[in-house]
Amino acid sequence: MQRGTEGWGSGLLGVIIFSGSLPATRVAVGGFTPLFLTSARAVIAGVLGAALLLALRQSRPARGDLVPLAVVALGVVVGFPLLTALALQHITSARSIVFIGLLPLATALFGVVRGGERPKPAFWLFSVAGAASVVGFALAYGGPTSLAGDLLMVAAILLCGLGYAEGARLSRHLGGWQVISWALLVALPLMAVMALATLPPTWSGIGGPAWLGLAYVSVFSMLIGFVFWYRGLALGGIAGVGQLQLLQPFFGLALAGMLLGEPVAWTMIAVTGLVVLCVAGAKHFA
Repeated sequence: MQRGTEGWGSGLLGVIIFSGSLPATRVAVGGFTPLFLTSARAVIAGVLGAALLLALRQSRPARGDLVPLAVVALGVVVGFPLLTALALQHITSARSIVFIGLLPLATALFGVVRGGERPKPAFWLFSVAGAASVVGFALAYGGPTSLAGDLLMVAAILLCGLGYAEGARLSRHLGGWQVISWALLVALPLMAVMALATLPPTWSGIGGPAWLGLAYVSVFSMLIGFVFWYRGLALGGIAGVGQLQLLQPFFGLALAGMLLGEPVAWTMIAVTGLVVLCVAGAKHFA
């Protein structure tokens, strides 16, 4: 019981940190190209992760963990950041929240496939109801559509759900911060080459907000958030704790409103209450 409670608390901290990712990415792509932003954030986080592994003298992962770590890197280090950065060139951060509402369901499905979890049937009812509430609200709120942006977000959600589930499975024996640090290290050579190849032609026109956005997605979204998130998934269960992501859109909408000046409807409060009930129900039956 205590492990489960710790898992949900840790997962909630991770969700709060991740909530700033899309608004920060939206700001950062105003100064950097999506390819450079994706690679630079991975390089910065990878160097920090490598320093942690070295300073705390962590042993190398077993050979059988290398492919799963590569899957984690593909999903959360490369795939999700790159695809969302590309999508946010076509859609607003508010519109992207339509798809973030589907991420808990994708994570739960991959948790069944890769993590061997078997939630009760009632769990799926609450999970689908929560996802439908978020998507329905975001569709009414999210602004103009773009086929290219929408397709990029769908691909991002699928890769991210796989990366979350695979990372949570590894965290059970490697540890949460170790998993993301090793995944970042696996991706570091490729990301370093990409960063060098996509360097901005000039740095003079890049404003302070873009630099702050890069700093946030590098340190918090790419590293610190995963320390709490993977620990939460490992302790509390992939499918169950993953439902906390249903709250992420509302934290993100609030940040988008405060930082980007995007309008936030009062109905957000009512839908948030409904989502909280769905998360509580999913927790009970997970």
